[in-house]
Formats: sequence, C-alpha cells, structure tokens
Amino acid sequence: MSNEIEPRETGEPTTYGFELPLLLFGGFRSIIDELHAELARRGHPDLRPAHGFALQAIGPRGATATEAGRRLGISKQAAGKTIERLSELGYVHKAGDDQDRRRKLVRITPRGLEALALSAMIFDDIRSRWASMLGPDRLSGLEADLRTMVPGETFRLDVPGWFGA
Repeated sequence: MSNEIEPRETGEPTTYGFELPLLLFGGFRSIIDELHAELARRGHPDLRPAHGFALQAIGPRGATATEAGRRLGISKQAAGKTIERLSELGYVHKAGDDQDRRRKLVRITPRGLEALALSAMIFDDIRSRWASMLGPDRLSGLEADLRTMVPGETFRLDVPGWFGA
C-alpha cells in the first residue's frame, strides 16, 4: 500500500488536509500584516498584532493586568509586560479603581481609541478590496461558510496564549 495520494478523477487539483489551516492562517496573516503596514503609515508604527488583542482585552471599561491576562490566555506577568509597553507608547494608562483602591485599572487613552477606530476603518478597506478581487458574493459566501464552521464564539482574545501554549 502506497503512502502517496492518488490524483482525483474529477480533474481537480489534489488538495491536502493540511492546506486548509495554512490557507486560513495565510489569509489572516496577510490581512493583519496589511493592517499594521497601514497603521504605521498613519502614525502608529510601533503597534504590533499582540497589542491589538491586548487593547481588545482591556476594553472600554478598563481591566487589571490579571483580567487582561485571563482574557488573553497569558500570565498576569506577560499581560503586565504588554500593558507596560502599551503605556510607554501612549495607548493605555494605569489608574486607580474608584470602586476598589487596591486595584490598578488599565484604561485605553485617546491615542489608543484612535488606533482602534483607525484599525476598524482599515479592516473595512481591506474587506472592500477583497470583495472587489473575489467578488462580493464569493466573499459573503466565504464569510457565511466560516461562520457555519467556526463553533460558538467567533472572536476569541486568547490567541496569544493559544499560540504560545
């Protein structure tokens, strides 16, 4: 018995199971790389993909390093390091919690909010470009198919921790 996969009789090119996750990841990576190149051109050269996940984990109400770490699937120390870098870059600031003086909340600054709003606009531009290249119906179909295949929660913030696991 041979380990080689026979070509399909339909004339379609042979595809392998490992290609699907690589293609999906490649699509994700190309979108994120394009986003960050555009963010750099528009005044945010130091933002990295992990920073975007961290800003989402901090959220509009703020979060402690422990809360952000839990949402990201990383340790409090790793979250603290990312938060410290975001603070140095002016995207977040640390403040006391009005409800509990022992807690140190991290809040997104106006610069951080601007970067998030700009990211949303750039994502829309990238999606429009994909729609013009693939056709709006094909892109909508792809999105619908992915929603069908992705179980439950479609936007998980724990990607940094998942990749590092």
